[in-house]
Amino acid sequence: MSSIDNIEPPSVKEVSGSLHPINQVKDYLLDMLADLGFEHVDGPEVESEEFNFDMLNIKKLHPARQMHDTFYTENKSSVLRTHTSPVQIRSMLKSKPPLAFTSAGKVFRKDDDATHLPMFHQVEGIYVDENVTFANLKDLIHQILYHVFGRDVEIRFRPSYFPFTEPSAEVDILSENGKWLEILGCGIVNPIVINNCNIDSEKYSGLAFGLGVERIAMLKYGVNDIRDFYKSNLDFLTQFK
Repeated sequence: MSSIDNIEPPSVKEVSGSLHPINQVKDYLLDMLADLGFEHVDGPEVESEEFNFDMLNIKKLHPARQMHDTFYTENKSSVLRTHTSPVQIRSMLKSKPPLAFTSAGKVFRKDDDATHLPMFHQVEGIYVDENVTFANLKDLIHQILYHVFGRDVEIRFRPSYFPFTEPSAEVDILSENGKWLEILGCGIVNPIVINNCNIDSEKYSGLAFGLGVERIAMLKYGVNDIRDFYKSNLDFLTQFK
């Protein structure tokens, strides 16, 4: 027998993959909201201005519609969606209350630093029925944040402004270093938006909220720079298996 017959191929170390940490957090949030009765809906990432802005009461001169904030297609006839709310609008037009939808996925804005990216992920929810109040909204937000961060988390609501909700609020949690960190925006759906979806705002009201998936992932996993999630660094990503 020749010496070459004794040669064996080198062993191959097989390494199993796993979901990206952003997808892990997104799926976690959607599963939790599904348990609360929300139906998940999906829609296009390239949207018309009608669904991305007009139907949501975002006026023609609103800063969010300017090219320094929003990515327009070459002929300016459509945009890369700036939120997943248009998905909910499309679904509301096909449904009658009571209704509860979540939408999730990539959204696009012209930001790029340690805490912002030009592409990031949102999970949004909307609930429309008779006699929906801000008390219902606060209860739901507490349920969500207790589920994500534990019942010891301290939460505060701050008045804010969004064209598609009135009243509106931003919600903060108290971090371990004693600083308040914004975690989501929410509010009571503006009656104009409800009417735009062919729903009687005299009879029905709604609540809405939007969660930044990357922000929650940063807090949950102790990541300081949002860009680390997208550097394809396997040493970093394998920590989240």
